[in-house]
Amino acid sequence: MTASFQERFVDADGFRIRYWEAGAGPVLVHLHGSGGARLQRSHALLAEKHRVVVFEMPGFGASAENTRSGSMAELATTMERAIGALGVARCTLLGTSFGGIVGLWLAVLFPDRLDALILEGPGAIRPPGHQPPSGTVEEIRRRIYAYPDRVPAGPPPDAAVAAKQRALTGRLRGPDRDPALMARLPAITVPTLVLFGTLDSVIPPEMGREYKRLLPDCHLLFVYDAGHEIGAERPEAFVEAVTDFAARRAAFVINQVATLKFP
Repeated sequence: MTASFQERFVDADGFRIRYWEAGAGPVLVHLHGSGGARLQRSHALLAEKHRVVVFEMPGFGASAENTRSGSMAELATTMERAIGALGVARCTLLGTSFGGIVGLWLAVLFPDRLDALILEGPGAIRPPGHQPPSGTVEEIRRRIYAYPDRVPAGPPPDAAVAAKQRALTGRLRGPDRDPALMARLPAITVPTLVLFGTLDSVIPPEMGREYKRLLPDCHLLFVYDAGHEIGAERPEAFVEAVTDFAARRAAFVINQVATLKFP
């Protein structure tokens, strides 16, 4: 990782929120998945062209247990206030999995905050009876990554932190298709890029076509040979797509080539 991310804190909506920041240029904010915030190579690559802000949402990681957020819409409101507290008027918002649901609610409630919305394996539309990854650390890694050996394992997760996060995400993530959110997706006019790995075993990649159908300005990209967290497994391909879309939006390369990104 080449960029030097600085750990900082911001007070917003009654929460003390940790975040990491690096780079300069147009602001790109990342909202993590249910496993919490983890800096990875894709963040460093993004920071070569962007001011990258990686939030740790309330209730995750080192933060206190979050019993205040009563819905995904409330959590999205908190994160919008955190973005504003950093002095950011508008940004490109990247949401991974659980963070993708937060990102969609933020686009519904605060569209003027966003220049573009990028959803990585978003968890808002799931097949009936969907179950999140569970089991041992290795079993979870085999669900999240197509090739776990390619992704550094990092330190073992703290059991108390993992339990706290599971309780929060289980309480907030809602049904496989939240009627309140589904009804509002067609009103989102923010340019949106949806990315799925072709080998995603957490959320079937074909769910991406539902976003394409429901969102008025949606581009869908399947990234070849990647699992659920594309940025961790194929950082170069992921960053190429994200930076191109953030810069050009309507002129995004996906309009000109096939929707399957090969190595």
